[in-house]
Amino acid sequence: MTNAVSHIIFETQLGFMGLAWSAAGLTRLCLPQSSREAVERRLLRLDDIAGPDSETPPQWEGDLVVAVRSYAQGETVDFSGVPVDLAGVDDFRLAIYDATRKLAFGETVTYGELASRAGHTGLARETGAALGANPVPLVIPCHRILAAGGKIGGFSAPGGWATKEKMLGLEGVRVGPPPAAQASFGF
Repeated sequence: MTNAVSHIIFETQLGFMGLAWSAAGLTRLCLPQSSREAVERRLLRLDDIAGPDSETPPQWEGDLVVAVRSYAQGETVDFSGVPVDLAGVDDFRLAIYDATRKLAFGETVTYGELASRAGHTGLARETGAALGANPVPLVIPCHRILAAGGKIGGFSAPGGWATKEKMLGLEGVRVGPPPAAQASFGF
């Protein structure tokens, strides 16, 4: 990104999480890590981050922190109203992200089904790669996408498939771990 973004790091019941935003909306959401420093390092690697107090945060930022904390406590949360800044993202990924964002709390689909819903039938692998590059997981709920046969599949966030399984569990979705050969697989 060419524009500096502001950020905040906060604690949830799942661990420390981070948000970064521009004037247009949310640019990054870092899923739980064990320390504030780990989230800070991840955010700094991902964007041209300004200090947390570089500008007055938008109203939705505080609301989003509250919503993320509520989600981490197992409450049903709808993130569909959060403004997202996806400047520079190609049309294929935008279509995949839009289709993903339409999934309700606790609703899962396979990568192939999501590709079809986004108008890209047959591109399950490419859909997985697009979701692996998702800059705002949870708001674009890529954890709700499963591998063929309803298997958990990969997850590129810290903790891999175990984090995905925990997030799905918060939404009342139970899936078993991936086969041993897939345990470390992430997009």
